[in-house]
Amino acid sequence: MVRLEENKIQTENQPIEKIPLPAKVYIPLLQHIGKACVEQVKVGDSVLCGQKIAASDARVYAPIHASLSGKITAIADYPHPILGRSKAIVIESDGQDKSQVTSHKSQAEIENLTPEQIRQIVFEAGIVGMGGASFPTHIKLSPPNPVDTLIINGAECEPYLTSDYRLMIEKTTEIILGIGLVVKCLGVKNVYIAIEDNKPKAIEAFKSSVHGTPYSVRILKSAYPQGGEKQLIKNILNKEVPQNKLPFDIGIVVHNVATVFAIYEAAYKNKPLYERVVTVTGSCLTNPKNLLVRIGTPIKELISYCAPLKEEPAKIIVGGPMMGVAQYTDEAPVIKSTNGIILITSKEALTYEEDLCIRCGACIRECPVGLAPCLINLASEKEMWQEANRYGACDCIECGLCSYVCPANRKLVQAIKRAKLEAAK
Repeated sequence: MVRLEENKIQTENQPIEKIPLPAKVYIPLLQHIGKACVEQVKVGDSVLCGQKIAASDARVYAPIHASLSGKITAIADYPHPILGRSKAIVIESDGQDKSQVTSHKSQAEIENLTPEQIRQIVFEAGIVGMGGASFPTHIKLSPPNPVDTLIINGAECEPYLTSDYRLMIEKTTEIILGIGLVVKCLGVKNVYIAIEDNKPKAIEAFKSSVHGTPYSVRILKSAYPQGGEKQLIKNILNKEVPQNKLPFDIGIVVHNVATVFAIYEAAYKNKPLYERVVTVTGSCLTNPKNLLVRIGTPIKELISYCAPLKEEPAKIIVGGPMMGVAQYTDEAPVIKSTNGIILITSKEALTYEEDLCIRCGACIRECPVGLAPCLINLASEKEMWQEANRYGACDCIECGLCSYVCPANRKLVQAIKRAKLEAAK
């Protein structure tokens, strides 16, 4: 793991602000790992905030909900922050923000929920992994193997991002209640809340809140990619997840803090996942912030809310600078996995010409999952896809460290991503 320049100071002390309702939202039908949803509404329909508007008959998916009340004005292809373009439902706000949610559950009702009822609530709320993975959460609450350990991921190791940090500070009690629901689902005995040492206020908040509970706060050194599931498991439990295996294969489940907060809101408030906290930051911004944003809000509206700009961005990245995706348009919307928007200056966005690999081994030394990125890159360049797969291309977590440390500026991550796509065909 590597210490990166954190660049969190711009927003780590900025409380979460609620952005005004957008005039329109563009809600993509694919915001999760799995099959895309199919719309359950048509143009001209009126919808309420929180109303289910898309679903699927696939096993792996998460339903999608309206993020404001208003009228469906279009169902067509629009920009997507990860896929480039995808089918989306456009809702024009009526300005009233009428909600389908009418009541909250009492504590007695919460205590009487069965594990299966909790899973169903999480499924109906459309919750996915909100640290960026987007895997449907209800499936992770039903592991095929028995598990005895739960790790709550509060590492947030990517530079610039502070949305999880602010959530941990401002919603500590709610996250603890969400953890209780996950524990009830999984029946685990061991619960670790993992927080990097560069988040002192979150550490203090959770240490106070877990007093008297069986939960344990584990303070980790700030390093990248500390927040990867396999890295957390290794650093907390000193256990290795075998190649081609998942954490539940060794009795462990990992959930992000924002995901657990969404579980709390779904169970206690009957609230589907239709908004999330997003860090909007970067050298181009005068007023970087952490914003509570409705799903489907175009990222240009978040940028406008943090205006004025010091200079026009040379690049807009959705996500962190290491694993995020550069955007071709600011019309792309916030989706369930959007945890950050970073505006990069022309100086910061400077790219370098690739040189020949000098076989220095830096990418191998720094790879957090023990791969040889230079060899996968070579196989990918020659379109030897089986060879790339044999070298473990599909085990890559796309953290970007190999490209970051490469003295020859090889585009290793891009080559590995291509090999993974070919392997999936």
